Amino acid sequence: MFKNYFGSEPQVRAQAPGRVNLLGEHTDYNDGFVFPTPLAYQTQVEASPSERVEAYAERFGEFRSRELGEGAQGDWLDYVAGCVWALRQAGLEVGGLRAYVTSQVPAVGGLSSSAALEVAVIRALRELYRLPLDDVQVALLAQKAEVEYVGVRCGIMDQMASSAGRPGQALFLDTRSLESDLVPLPEGYRVVVLDSGVPRRLAESGYNTRRAECEEAARLLGVKALRDVGLQDLPRVEALPEPLNRRARHVVTENARVLEGIEALRRGDVQRFGELMYASHASLRDDYEVSIPELDELVEVARKHGAIGARLTGAGFGGAAVALIKAEDFERFKSGVLKDYPKAQVF
Repeated sequence: MFKNYFGSEPQVRAQAPGRVNLLGEHTDYNDGFVFPTPLAYQTQVEASPSERVEAYAERFGEFRSRELGEGAQGDWLDYVAGCVWALRQAGLEVGGLRAYVTSQVPAVGGLSSSAALEVAVIRALRELYRLPLDDVQVALLAQKAEVEYVGVRCGIMDQMASSAGRPGQALFLDTRSLESDLVPLPEGYRVVVLDSGVPRRLAESGYNTRRAECEEAARLLGVKALRDVGLQDLPRVEALPEPLNRRARHVVTENARVLEGIEALRRGDVQRFGELMYASHASLRDDYEVSIPELDELVEVARKHGAIGARLTGAGFGGAAVALIKAEDFERFKSGVLKDYPKAQVF
C-alpha cells in the first residue's frame, strides 16, 4: 500500500494491537491495578524517513503533513506527530517519517485505537532510527504523546496493553510501579467485544470530572492516590460526602476485583472471574455512574445468552462492553445477542 501511494517501498513495517479491558476500569489514573488483554485486531504502519511528519490514513482516505516543530492541530495526524515530538522531547535523535497507516481495530469506544496507532508509530520510528527502547519505554512515550501533545489525560493502561501485551494472555499491570505479569486466558473461552452502537458522547467531560472527584477523595482521605486505600478502609470511604464516597468505593473495590480475578484464573475458576466482571459493571453503573441504559441492556443480553461474565469497557458513557464466553458457543451467542439487541456489533 505504501508503494502504491508514495511510489517507493517502505523501509520498515510495524504494528500494534487494540485492547479490551477485562477488569480494572477507571483505576489506572488512581495508581491502581488493571487487567487488559490485546485484541486480534492490529494497526499497521509502513514508514520511511522524512524531513516532515506526513501520513496517509487508509481509514479516512486522507493525507496530512506538517513540519516537525508544529504543535497539535486537532486532527488524526496529532497522534503520529505526537510520537515524533515525544521521542525528540526525550532527547532521542529522530527526524520525521512518511507513513501509510491501516487499521483493523474497530473504530468503537473502548478498544484503544489511538494507543494502537501510537505504539505502532513508535515501533516504526524505533526501527527506522535504531532506538534502544523496550516495551515499557515505548508505552511511556506513547502516553506522553497523547497526554502532552494531543492533550488527552489518559492513564498508562492502553499503551502498556498494546506494547507489552501478548495474544491469548491478559496483562496484570500495577500502574504505579509499572510492574506487570502475563496471565494466560482460560483455554476453551473467548473474549468478545460488543459495540453498543452509542457514541461516547460525554466520555471526555465525564472522564475529567471523575478524575477530579477521585483526586479530591484521595485528598480528603489523606493519601497520594486511591490506590492507597483498601477494603479495610471502606468505613472511612463511606463517610466521604456524596458522590466522592461512591467514586472512591468503586476504585477500592475494583482494585480488589482485579487481584481476586487474577487468582481465580490462576486456579482455573472461570465462573468466579465472570462473577467479578458482572460485579465490576454494577459498580461502574451505580457507584461510578459511567454506564448508560444501552450498555446495561447489552450486559444483560450477554448474560441471557450464556456469557460467563460481561461489563462495559473503556471510559463508559457509550461505546462497548466485553464478555467472556465459551469459544464453542460463539455463533449461538452472537446470533442471540443480535436478535435481542439488533444495533450491536459483535467482534
